[in-house]
Amino acid sequence: MSAILTVTGKHFDPIDPIDKLIDVFDIAHALSLLCRANGHFTRFYSVAQHSIACAKEAEARGLSDDVVVGCLLHDASEAYLSDVTRPVKQMLPLYREAEERLQDMIWEHFIWRPLRVEEKDLIFGIDDDMLSMEFHLLMKEDIDTRYAKLLTKVDCAFRSPEEVRDEFLSMLDRYGR
Repeated sequence: MSAILTVTGKHFDPIDPIDKLIDVFDIAHALSLLCRANGHFTRFYSVAQHSIACAKEAEARGLSDDVVVGCLLHDASEAYLSDVTRPVKQMLPLYREAEERLQDMIWEHFIWRPLRVEEKDLIFGIDDDMLSMEFHLLMKEDIDTRYAKLLTKVDCAFRSPEEVRDEFLSMLDRYGR
């Protein structure tokens, strides 16, 4: 068995995950310390900040609680697998399979059912809209104009990992998850 040791002391195998070992604190903690864009933004902006921004956008659009929670957790597999940049990920089908399997398990763990394709489409649409805004704000480059449809004001200012972790946990708790 290959496993990582999480901050809460669990031995978690991201390739052969066990549902009962999924821990919201491990996820929030790790995502608050991981930088978006593989560290290539002009300043530190965590995956957890991005996830919170996506969830707030889903709330602003009046989407279901499950989609809001899905947005908050859409990158949660990265807490256990880390991330691979999009161009490289396309060349790694086994990684993509492991990521999808783990991500689906995480969503089902917190949403208590599998997400429907339509819900995933909404989540990943908001994810792409937010990515567009992040490049607009943090890199001063417009990769596209998807950011123009965001209903929320995105704040990409530096925040401490602890503060972001706590907001992530609080938001999930607010939805009873």
